[in-house]
Amino acid sequence: MAEPDVTFVPHAYEERTIDLGEVRMNHVVVGEADKPALLLIPGQTESWWGFETAIGLLAPHFQVFAVDLRGQGRSTRTPGRYSLNTIGNDLVRFIALAIRRPVIVSGNSSGGVLAAWLSAFAMPGQIRGVHCEDPPFFTSEFNPLYGHSIRQAAGPIFELMSRYLGDQWSIGDWDGLQAARAQDAYPANRFLSQAAAPSQNLKEYDPEWGRAFSQGTVALNCPHHRMLAQVRTPMLLTHHMRMIDPATGALFGAISDFQVEKVRELVTGAGQAFELVSAPDAAHSMHAADPPRFATILSAWAQALPPL
Repeated sequence: MAEPDVTFVPHAYEERTIDLGEVRMNHVVVGEADKPALLLIPGQTESWWGFETAIGLLAPHFQVFAVDLRGQGRSTRTPGRYSLNTIGNDLVRFIALAIRRPVIVSGNSSGGVLAAWLSAFAMPGQIRGVHCEDPPFFTSEFNPLYGHSIRQAAGPIFELMSRYLGDQWSIGDWDGLQAARAQDAYPANRFLSQAAAPSQNLKEYDPEWGRAFSQGTVALNCPHHRMLAQVRTPMLLTHHMRMIDPATGALFGAISDFQVEKVRELVTGAGQAFELVSAPDAAHSMHAADPPRFATILSAWAQALPPL
């Protein structure tokens, strides 16, 4: 689903593109340049407009930049080129060319992993602090050092999407996907089988993203424990809904409590401040489900960061 006339819909803010070399990155800029810069990174299957309501709450306090990552939204699809290192370097170039000053970063889900990537590997002075909104540290790896892997978390969801939709929607068998989900042993797939048609965010998503996660290539050269041991800025982690299925041992949620404590150990071991907000009643994408709560937590933490 890459035909602009049938795939995309208008939104509340003007969309822009910037040429980063391999990709043209779609984004919005909202707020005044005299406010602190804030970069919002969506999670997998999400475009920038998942933050649309939250942006309105944040813009009085920040100049907000929200992006579509490669392979999502209106940004370029790049077959065979989805990895943390590749996407992270897109964001380094975006900060250098579009934001052009130190920035606070908030990323949801895999966007939260990318926020940590930026804290560890961006150019010196680019990142002031990172908010990782319910990030799948370790659980989005194929063979993590700690706890559940992608195979025991969201992997079954991505595997079926990849099989029935295909890279770049090359198959597009939505009915087949829903039938397979309904018969799948993974409870989350059975729940997702209730959707009669692809949601707008899925229409804008390259399913090869999911294959890169379920097959382990996305983090192949970026082990999470090594990345987290190299962060260079303060980190806020908000930990949302989670439970362990007693029948299968599978994790429902982005990250377990055990894994969060390992993140804390690694970040503080790197000499950086770590703040945890436990919100087990919150949806995975708090920024979309409860924008006021998201904006309040993020703003209060950001205001306490060391001044420039």
